[in-house]
Amino acid sequence: MEAQHVVIAGGGPVGLWLAAELRLGGIAVTVVEERTEIDQRSKALTIHPRTIEVLASRGAHKPFLAEGLRIPGGHFAMLDDRLDFQDLDTPFPYTLALPQARTEELLQEHALGLGATIVRGHRVTGFAETEESVTVRARGPEGAYEIAAAYVVGCDGTRSTVRTTAGIGFPGTPATVLGWLGDVTLDAPPRPGFSAFTRQGGVMVAPLPGGRFRIVGVSPDSLTDEWPGDLTMDELRRKTVSIAGDDFGMRDASWLSRFGNATRLAAEYRRGRVLLAGDAAHQHFPAGGVGMNVGIQDAHNLGWKLAATLNGWAPDGLLDTYHTERHPVGAQLMEHSRAQTALMTTFTPEGHDLRSLLSGMVATQPAFSRALSERLTALAVSYPTADPAAHPLTGSRAPDLAFTGTDHGLFALLHPDAYLLLDLTPGGTLGDRAQPGLAVHTGTLDRPPAAWSTLRAALIRPDGHVAWAGDERDDAMLSAAVGRIIAATVAGGRGPLGTAAA
Repeated sequence: MEAQHVVIAGGGPVGLWLAAELRLGGIAVTVVEERTEIDQRSKALTIHPRTIEVLASRGAHKPFLAEGLRIPGGHFAMLDDRLDFQDLDTPFPYTLALPQARTEELLQEHALGLGATIVRGHRVTGFAETEESVTVRARGPEGAYEIAAAYVVGCDGTRSTVRTTAGIGFPGTPATVLGWLGDVTLDAPPRPGFSAFTRQGGVMVAPLPGGRFRIVGVSPDSLTDEWPGDLTMDELRRKTVSIAGDDFGMRDASWLSRFGNATRLAAEYRRGRVLLAGDAAHQHFPAGGVGMNVGIQDAHNLGWKLAATLNGWAPDGLLDTYHTERHPVGAQLMEHSRAQTALMTTFTPEGHDLRSLLSGMVATQPAFSRALSERLTALAVSYPTADPAAHPLTGSRAPDLAFTGTDHGLFALLHPDAYLLLDLTPGGTLGDRAQPGLAVHTGTLDRPPAAWSTLRAALIRPDGHVAWAGDERDDAMLSAAVGRIIAATVAGGRGPLGTAAA
């Protein structure tokens, strides 16, 4: 028998990935999406390395790798010197250029294949909440109806009905910039990774599958909160020529659009039986192409926690850690997007000197460049623990560790509905401790990263972050520590939450 029901408002990438995660945990889920079909005008284009890792941890990454264009780096604020992802500690040291429409199609196939219910042409109009359940109000072609659920999750965008109905604040700053973009054919495209920044503005050209290109930019007349009218092909061509000196033979636009820099962060990611993810929780200027990625990572953090709560093996308070862990990530997203916006909209001599200084640091200071790369790609995301004695790896993202004698890494071992205990002791002295909510893998690390080289055991969360790590050399003490952490983390134990210490 399936566990209790969850309703997800919004069937974009975030809602679809959350639906799949809940289904992997055995939870009945209904996605309510207002659009009758997937929107072919793709706001998002970039899939970052950490998001590919998320997909790989569920074996869902191969279609994306097969279709996406691999780009071995990224940009920060259109600086002349680009970030190089090739040395990052990941099996996927690149971004994938794939239109959001195709991403949604692949994620929808994944969710439907796992048994999710997706209703299109319907919209959530509100809900009524009690201590035990939520009654979700919806409207479709045949009129209004209600859905009984245990929880409702708002993945319904910046104008979220779920967030508004719950009364959750969405504070931030209003739009002061209107960027512009066009998806076009280029008869004479520039070199890969092309960007230009002058006193006339900044422009980037990004490849799209099928031989098309996205031109995106800002210009001095973008610094306004007054709507200048819809973008036209003539305006896009004029701006591009003004900045880059060439229109690259642009023609046949399939989408022309403007976008603003309003920046807002939900005050709460959880209130009772209401949760928010993706654009419903954070709105920002699309600098670096990270928005969809952060939203999918929200869903990855939330899905297993919500499923574990409904399935009865979560410790008290686990669901609350969704806010405590992801809200700071959203705040950092606000900071980075505002910083990049400032750098991309400064056309003064002083602003150009600042850009030149930072670009030079990207080119000549490897530590600085790597830190920016790890933040942009979300590989640096780590969730704090309250225990000062916890191992330094606690809360960090676990890399795709290799094991001696196997042809797969850690990602292939992760379970969406269970923690993974890595027994790294010679001969597996910790024994078989598998139980609901806990799987066990015994093995030896092959050429481990330095930080992992002395570990003898680690507990990995379903989302791939380290819940606990131990390097105790005494087998009896290590075994006792493992027993305590399992009791505190799995099967309704009392104590530490998402990350923990024995």
